[in-house]
Amino acid sequence: MTMTRPDTQKPSRLPADVRALFWDIDRRCLSWRRDRRMIIDRILSHGGWKSIVWLRGMASPDELRDWFYRTKGRSLDPPKLRFWELKLGLPHRLVSGWIAEMKNNPWHRRCR
Repeated sequence: MTMTRPDTQKPSRLPADVRALFWDIDRRCLSWRRDRRMIIDRILSHGGWKSIVWLRGMASPDELRDWFYRTKGRSLDPPKLRFWELKLGLPHRLVSGWIAEMKNNPWHRRCR
């Protein structure tokens, strides 16, 4: 029988490919327990497959959904938002609204 560890027992050291996403800060100071929201944001917006797999092992689907609801997927482009909509069962209308808001943002129009 496989038992999952409670969150308090998950290791706080991040794998090298996740730490590499944080080139702009002192990576030695990163902790999953303390910085999980920022880590989720960076992995979802810039992480590769290995980082995503690691994240799915660390964060529950409910925690990831909560991140999307709180942030409206602010750092993700529309294709990534649609992927996570399907993967996490996010409401289609809600994700469509986030994408519409993003497209109405002058900064988004400037950068795309």
